[in-house]
Amino acid sequence: MSNWQPSGVITITTDFGHKGPFAAVMKGVILTRFPDASVIDLAHDIPAHWPPEAGFWIARSYQYFPDGSIHVAIVDPGVGTERQIIIAEYDGHVFMAPDNGLLAPVLEKSDVVYQLVFDKLQSLGLSAPSPTFHGRDIFAPVAAEMAAGRIRPAEIGEMTTQWTPAWIDDPEVHTGRVTGVIITVDAFGNLISNIDASLIESFSNPVTHLAGHDFALKTTYGQAKPGEYLALINSFGVLEIARAEGSAAEGLGSERGAPITVIEGAMT
Repeated sequence: MSNWQPSGVITITTDFGHKGPFAAVMKGVILTRFPDASVIDLAHDIPAHWPPEAGFWIARSYQYFPDGSIHVAIVDPGVGTERQIIIAEYDGHVFMAPDNGLLAPVLEKSDVVYQLVFDKLQSLGLSAPSPTFHGRDIFAPVAAEMAAGRIRPAEIGEMTTQWTPAWIDDPEVHTGRVTGVIITVDAFGNLISNIDASLIESFSNPVTHLAGHDFALKTTYGQAKPGEYLALINSFGVLEIARAEGSAAEGLGSERGAPITVIEGAMT
């Protein structure tokens, strides 16, 4: 039996953007079923149809929420198809998303993973879901019922060890070299990679290569002059390339998916 206990907190991550009522309608459904829920927008500006970024942010953000939180993520190009819905328990939290690789960073470490059984949702009084808005018709009501403590993941799912793998491979680690990719670009134009600080902490003189340029690792943005580029470990513990008082993405012409490498050695 799981020892997960709901806190009443639900976070929502989507690629819906802020145009239209979609995210708000999900929150309305949650609050109708569970008025005491605390519903928090983690992010709604995930690039359309790009599950890896949603999974990246959830895996690095969930720990800042109370134990017992439920993290709902919907970046779902397969909505309305035969794709499954996954619910996982990990580190005192519950995660719910389409089975499309989004949750792969969490599923690999989870205590238990369930595949949602739609026939078991009839007891919740759910009508036939829209083929294009499972966020409103499945994710929101199920999250509300779990957050309220009226159902548990084991009651609406079957345990599974099979799920869609991540779209992006983990960084390649070799002696004196780590290679990853740019996962996302933030509002400041910072190029954020999937290389965790722990992978390069043994390097005494790390140099980052991206888009044909070399960047020395600095501690903070203020150590570079306006317009200069720098590499640093950001507040989420991953390597990023930034441009002081500017956009690294625009200046370098790079975007998500670009390869990035850190080596031990001098600038070329």
